[in-house]
Amino acid sequence: MPEFLNIELMNWEDFLDLVIRTVFNLLVVLIMVRYLYYKTTPRKDYLFTYILISLVVFFMVFLLENIKIELGFALGLFAIFGIIRYRTRQIPIREMTYLFLVIGISVINALSNRKVSYAELLLTNAVLLFVTYLLEKVFLLKHETKKVINYENVDLIKPDRRAELTRDLEERTGLTINRLDIGRIDYLRDSARIIIYYFEDDNWLNDGDDVLQMPGNDNDDD
Repeated sequence: MPEFLNIELMNWEDFLDLVIRTVFNLLVVLIMVRYLYYKTTPRKDYLFTYILISLVVFFMVFLLENIKIELGFALGLFAIFGIIRYRTRQIPIREMTYLFLVIGISVINALSNRKVSYAELLLTNAVLLFVTYLLEKVFLLKHETKKVINYENVDLIKPDRRAELTRDLEERTGLTINRLDIGRIDYLRDSARIIIYYFEDDNWLNDGDDVLQMPGNDNDDD
């Protein structure tokens, strides 16, 4: 093969292997995050993140594996990406699980050498997709999430008026609340920070900001 600066211009066998594995990995990830995850939780920010992280991890591990990098270093990269936490907000455990899945799938598809047949690789990815499908669509597991609300009616935060508080929050937000916690109370502003918990599958409010402002309380208490 011709070379330029001691670098091979084209290795058709390795190039074809890269194309096949890239298409296969991208297809599996798209099925998992676009069909299984996004259909249940339409979060475009996480959809964007999962697809791009999957591609970056796949290409990184595949190309580094081709230069005989140590497996321990590759697993170290996998661990670094696995513990990513964005500074803007804490990632819920379910989203972290999907992040772990897309990274794991990308690493598996990239590191599988010629001793692993395409049938074995297909079975591995199919099992992960099938189990995820069962958990999301068949067993119908509900996903509890939370919102932080800046609430102005401090009279209702008393323990003996918890039922009234819950009804008022449900009327304002349109959510079916499972439980709630009272956070910071600011008597100077007559406001309180309340954390409400609800099932995403039963409510429309599964996207957007994590902090909701109630009418009459325009100031954040941070």
